[in-house]
Amino acid sequence: MAKKIQRIGVLTSGGDAPGMNAAIRAVVRACAYYHTDCVGFYRGFQGVIEGDYEELNARSVRNIISRGGTILKSARSREFLTKEGRQKAADTIKKAEIDALVLIGGDGTFRGGKIFNEEHNISVIGVPGTIDNDIFGTNYTIGYDTALNTVVEAIDKIRDTASSHNRLFFVEVMGRDAGFIALNSGIGAGAEEILIPEENLGLERLLFSLERSRRSGKTSSIVVVSEGDKIGKNVFQLAEYVTQNLPDYDARVTVLGHIQRGGSPSCFDRVLASRLCVRAVELLLDGQTNMMVGFINNKVESCSLEDALKSKPDINKDLLRISDILST
Repeated sequence: MAKKIQRIGVLTSGGDAPGMNAAIRAVVRACAYYHTDCVGFYRGFQGVIEGDYEELNARSVRNIISRGGTILKSARSREFLTKEGRQKAADTIKKAEIDALVLIGGDGTFRGGKIFNEEHNISVIGVPGTIDNDIFGTNYTIGYDTALNTVVEAIDKIRDTASSHNRLFFVEVMGRDAGFIALNSGIGAGAEEILIPEENLGLERLLFSLERSRRSGKTSSIVVVSEGDKIGKNVFQLAEYVTQNLPDYDARVTVLGHIQRGGSPSCFDRVLASRLCVRAVELLLDGQTNMMVGFINNKVESCSLEDALKSKPDINKDLLRISDILST
């Protein structure tokens, strides 16, 4: 018989994402509803290793649903990658009499939780929180919708300047290994070209596309570049290459950087975080472990952490087709 869950810990790990506070709030209040104690660990797994935690109750998380970032802080713990570090974390869990953990983060967080469960039999449920939307087993991750809206708003403002000065702007967005932000924000902002890691457009095709745009009468253009795009060493080199080969263009570069992580979460991310984390607590109370909660076809679903980690979601090919059609 599975051990009765009486005390749940929650942590945020990896890159921060808008909606993580809404997720923490949902875990804490779901625990309160089900008469289960809850503690919050600071700085992800490093806080578990060091025993850096505090008791949380429904009033502890008041007024945080609208705040960006994470009140529990976030970090990537090198020490937790070692067996010795995980043993220290297990000792903390035992000393604090914690029965289970809710892990809010990305694939690195889930990988650590899976190993922790296998080595020390600590019940864990993963909640996908990353702006990159690159987790298998969910249509949306917490923070992705907010990041998209932030990027689109920024590109809209950049386009005003591009139009005023007849300029070509390369706008770099986050996405080292996945082009979801670039593809969707590019379509949403009406970009002329979108460069993502999953599709190698090639320099010659890019030049052809930009020249075609210029000949069609466009006096300014926006190219959205995922930071992991492979056709140039970096976005600055890409802009220089285009300037050298298409001297009629006055090219500029904007790197949006970490503004994509910040800001008040959208309503969608607040609701998503709330739904996923209530379900995460309920799975733990039902004796489940080594699972991830996700959002598929407007329903909260769950899959094993192993399934969530074994592959990456595919880019939407139809969006690539639409992008090509609308860029003419």
